[in-house]
Amino acid sequence: MKIRKGGPEDIPAVLAVLDSAVTWLNDRNITAQWGTEPFTARPAAVRQVEETVAEGDLWMAEIDGTPAGTMTLTPHPGKHVPPAPEPEVYVRLLATDGNFHHHGVGAALLRHAAEETRRRNVSLLRVDCFAGSEGRLIAYYEKQGFTRTDTFAVGDWRGQILERRV
Repeated sequence: MKIRKGGPEDIPAVLAVLDSAVTWLNDRNITAQWGTEPFTARPAAVRQVEETVAEGDLWMAEIDGTPAGTMTLTPHPGKHVPPAPEPEVYVRLLATDGNFHHHGVGAALLRHAAEETRRRNVSLLRVDCFAGSEGRLIAYYEKQGFTRTDTFAVGDWRGQILERRV
């Protein structure tokens, strides 16, 4: 697996990874996390991806040259989460292509996020995630060294904020 810096030219690959992740979730009857429509079918979601990539540093995980996962690191969270009272690096749009689940892609990207956070001389790495589905995603982040902090809601969508000191 190779993790490389991405740019705006990678947005189609990011959207393909996100679309594949939606399909993977839906195939497991997990529809509340990212809905049932692909990101590419939702103009507002495409704009959100473009804006997030423009705000931060895009990273692509590749396996044998094929995009397997993606994340964008920004110095602040998205609009539904308050910023930390100190400098932070925030993991956004972390996703694994459905064809590469259980290959350690997400864990590798999160390790890279911790390395980037240290490289920037920042000690706080944060992420948020869907709090539904019996907390499976929260448990995943806890296994990656994150600790729960606050919760938030966007309408009836419930989220969990987690942090890790690096």
